[in-house]
Amino acid sequence: MDINKNFFEFIGLPISFYIDQSELADRSLDLQKTLHPDRYAHLSEREQRLSVQYMSYLNEGVATLRSPLLRAQYLLLLQGIDTTSESSTPIDPMFLMQQMELRECLEEVPDQDDPFEALESLLAEVMSMLEALRNKFAQDYQSEAFAAATETVRKMQFLEKLVVEIERLEDKLDG
Repeated sequence: MDINKNFFEFIGLPISFYIDQSELADRSLDLQKTLHPDRYAHLSEREQRLSVQYMSYLNEGVATLRSPLLRAQYLLLLQGIDTTSESSTPIDPMFLMQQMELRECLEEVPDQDDPFEALESLLAEVMSMLEALRNKFAQDYQSEAFAAATETVRKMQFLEKLVVEIERLEDKLDG
């Protein structure tokens, strides 16, 4: 095992935006069985420590590869592009206007006759937009259009935050 490998190599998956989630789960489970610290309890302190490091790296890798946004960010990071910090990359003003409109719709949900139906409709719209952006990212990344892929990731970040806000409002309305 080598934690100097990227998450894809460590887990044994091809470096790609699209990954088979069941294969990720299977490989993860196999590695957990192999690397679990209990298997190293009788060995040296160094080997026990390495086991804990490997498990930690595996858990971080699985969490990253499971999430489309985190996976996209990680793929760009492998290219030397950090999208997790504030970026000076401008975002399309039309997209920003659309985000403002979506947030206004979210604010109006509690006043709707059927707020849960309004939330469901808004969530479906946002998820559709998110899926389109994921597909665009995959195409941009595949064609090595990293500037476009970076802009797409920034848009995905906006929509992922909106999904969280929608879920929070749903919880609040349920309570």
